[in-house]
Amino acid sequence: MQGTVDGFSYGLVTPVVAYVMACLGGALGLRCTTRALRTPSWRPGWLALGSAAIGSGIWTMHFVAMMGFTVKGAPIHYDKPMTFASLGLAVVMVGIGIFIVGYRGAKGAALFTGGTITGLGIASMHYLGMAGMRLPGELQYNTLMVAVSVVIAMAAATASLWAAGQVRGFRWSLGASLVMGLAVSGMHYTGMAALRVQLDSPTGSHADHSSAEMLAPMMIGPLVILVVAGAVVILDPLLVTGRPAWHGHGHGTTDAPVPPAHSPARAGHRPPRSGRARTPQSW
Repeated sequence: MQGTVDGFSYGLVTPVVAYVMACLGGALGLRCTTRALRTPSWRPGWLALGSAAIGSGIWTMHFVAMMGFTVKGAPIHYDKPMTFASLGLAVVMVGIGIFIVGYRGAKGAALFTGGTITGLGIASMHYLGMAGMRLPGELQYNTLMVAVSVVIAMAAATASLWAAGQVRGFRWSLGASLVMGLAVSGMHYTGMAALRVQLDSPTGSHADHSSAEMLAPMMIGPLVILVVAGAVVILDPLLVTGRPAWHGHGHGTTDAPVPPAHSPARAGHRPPRSGRARTPQSW
């Protein structure tokens, strides 16, 4: 029999919180990507941290949203190994896309390839996470809607990486994270709209809160990763050691350090009237 599916059993609470988590992971991850493009010596570490942040953010977003997912008359449980495998898959595939952009630049073929892989990572995480769901029935998908969800993920992920690669300050990273949040949320709910549940038989059991009770403890690890990533981004190691955060690589940037007045680069230029040297923006 056809199951009655409700993806908003807690109203707007779960979709709003889920979107915030996706934006948080995107903001931290894309900011790490931006830093990596400007600090070559720290690039692998920033890109790895960015991959973990984005992967954890989209995974947390998915399962926060799934807390509001119920099927009338059918208890829902999750296979833990497959659920955590979806987290690992998200981090690895997003990492591949970010490393491509981080080393090849956010333009041309590198941007297309990196954005496509990152988008596929988002979609793969979603459908592998859904495959880990256990209920007395079968999950069926509308092929066209699934394809649309994958295209949404790839297009928005590419746009996010492009915005992060512009290296024009915090506003660009913030805007890119909002786009990334839309990508993950849009992909998730489009994918859920493609879902139909064919129940074997009604169980008469109502376990509306079982999903939340099971999923909440599993989110501790990814949330810790996001907290650590946030602390590292705020307490930039290069700033703590007193070294400049930006090295001025790239084109069109305005936040590179200004050479001191006595350096050859400033020869022939009068010092500013205020007598104070300009300092680079850390964000």
